[in-house]
Amino acid sequence: MVFRNGRRGRPGLLGSVARTAVVAGTATTTSNAINRRSQRRAAEKSAYSEQQQPPPLPPQGPPAPAPAPAPAPAPASADDLVTKLKQLGELHTTGVLSDDEFATAKKQLLS
Repeated sequence: MVFRNGRRGRPGLLGSVARTAVVAGTATTTSNAINRRSQRRAAEKSAYSEQQQPPPLPPQGPPAPAPAPAPAPAPASADDLVTKLKQLGELHTTGVLSDDEFATAKKQLLS
């Protein structure tokens, strides 16, 4: 046997290879553990920040149209009165004028 008296001095080739393998394996294991930990923390941080964001605002429709100007009182002729009443009716059916606004404008035209 070669190692009868025990090995003295520097380790041989096999000992150096074994030590290198142990050191490399330990380094890889440590590196993988650190990477997994940092990935987990990043995922937790992004999940937390998503929870802290306010909910998105609902989409808003187009701005409300400006109310129609009040028609001029005392029309000159009957034809003019009829056309103005038709215009008021169209504005009311399209939704520009509410029921109350339509009634007020019609009352002003007829008075």
